[in-house]
Amino acid sequence: MNFRMPAEWVKHERTWLAWPASDYAQAEDAYIAWAEVANTASEYEQVVVLVRSEDVHIAKKYLSKGIELIVTQLDDSWIRDSGATFVVDEITNELGAIDWTFNGWGAQSWSKYENDDKVAALMAEYSGAKHFRSELVNEGGGIHTNGKGLLLATETVQLGLERNPDWTRAEVEAELNARLGTEKVIWIRRGLTRDYESFGTKGHIDIVACFSDENTLLVHDQQNDNHPDYSVSHEVISRLEEEVGLEIIRVPAPTILKDGSGLVDFSYINHYILNDAVLLCSFDDPNDQKAKGILEDAYPGRQIRLIDARPIFDRGGGIHCITQQQPAVPSVN
Repeated sequence: MNFRMPAEWVKHERTWLAWPASDYAQAEDAYIAWAEVANTASEYEQVVVLVRSEDVHIAKKYLSKGIELIVTQLDDSWIRDSGATFVVDEITNELGAIDWTFNGWGAQSWSKYENDDKVAALMAEYSGAKHFRSELVNEGGGIHTNGKGLLLATETVQLGLERNPDWTRAEVEAELNARLGTEKVIWIRRGLTRDYESFGTKGHIDIVACFSDENTLLVHDQQNDNHPDYSVSHEVISRLEEEVGLEIIRVPAPTILKDGSGLVDFSYINHYILNDAVLLCSFDDPNDQKAKGILEDAYPGRQIRLIDARPIFDRGGGIHCITQQQPAVPSVN
């Protein structure tokens, strides 16, 4: 088999989301935010939204009519993490779906995940993808690839005791590379500060750094030394600068330092690449336009669409966390 995870900027067949299902997301501001992501994405490609039966009437109220709904049981709404990671066999053009073991971001006391651990299999069946179950506890927000052999990951996620206590670093790397068709895992030591609080992921890479092309990394840059992520950013950037052949582009963090719950992890890195567009988190912040300009240069030919992501971040993630790309596969005649 020659399955490989394509880079996010490769042409999509569709985008997947899951409608807000948990108690903490059952609110007007969440409905509006999730719907704006789905509705904007549907301007560029097909969109499918998973939804609980009891929430169908709410979803229909907010979502564009062209969006397809699939009724299923859900525990939460972070499909990047609980859903399938799609891969493609570059020889046969067959679609595959990696079904990571999902344990609620490290079996956290507040998390429910029995239904969400079944989401990836549902996505595989719907899309006609070959289903690959992995015993590695992992989430889609914990990985990012350039599609050409390199993978970003965080030591406190895949190597953490809460997820894979019996796996060595070599075993984790071997499983990631085998499933995703990558050749090298680039580890950073840790993620952003707030991500280690009660409702965090313990360091997901997709709010810290991402590839914008095969040789370029966009990296979160907290420039205010009153925020603990100031030192985190310097450490991450220093680590990534060790990688030969990669260009590092610093993306300034929003100037906002705190919200009602404490220090924020607001990040422009947590954007989502569509066919012909990019959905960029905005925060009613002076740096929103700076980030937009940086991404316009990073993704030439794509529209940069700003979406207020504060209601999503209030619940523990961003635009990238609630979306999942399904790559387009050429027809085999």
